[in-house]
Amino acid sequence: MTELFEFLQRGGLIMYPIAAFSLIALMVFIERILALRTERVIPQQLCVHVRRKLNDDKPSEALALCEADNSSMAAILASGIRRHSRPRETIKEAFEEVGRLEVTYLNRFVELLGTIAAVTPLIGLLGTVVGMIDVFRTVVEEVGVSAGAVNPGSLANGIWAALLTTAAGLSVAIPAYLGYRYLLARVDRLAIEMEEVSLSLLDEMATEHVITKTIDPT
Repeated sequence: MTELFEFLQRGGLIMYPIAAFSLIALMVFIERILALRTERVIPQQLCVHVRRKLNDDKPSEALALCEADNSSMAAILASGIRRHSRPRETIKEAFEEVGRLEVTYLNRFVELLGTIAAVTPLIGLLGTVVGMIDVFRTVVEEVGVSAGAVNPGSLANGIWAALLTTAAGLSVAIPAYLGYRYLLARVDRLAIEMEEVSLSLLDEMATEHVITKTIDPT
């Protein structure tokens, strides 16, 4: 812990926002990983029970199951079940409309991770530039005082401290960007799975299917 504090001090004030962004990025990534678990977004048991209720021609019970569940899949299915026995296109439009909202909800905080990945290298670079300005200011002052003699040790230490912020910014940005891309891919995969599930149940809700069951119960 002491070494970390010394490291932050060496890099100057710019190191503190970089450290703060690293903590925020870690918390966002962990929260989204937990929130985007497949069983939480698309609970398989719910899908099975809803399909069974629809096959048994019990849409009200299927709707009750969805309303009792807080998953994204439940919200999408509920929007279609509320339009049970209507034309296929009407139900499909409801799926798509609610599906877009749910995908947006799944994407929350993900862009924050992308922003951190983009901004932290710039903050690190700013710290380096400010540090280098301070180094050259010190050099000019030493040259003015000692008439040409510059302490190489203080110059090297100043440059090393200035470069710390760029290294710290990149150290935060690289894993943040990888996490950002991973979460985007995970949301895309979940969106495709939700679409597949909703479309597989679409015919169970549409008018055409209800008419077919009425004419031929078998």
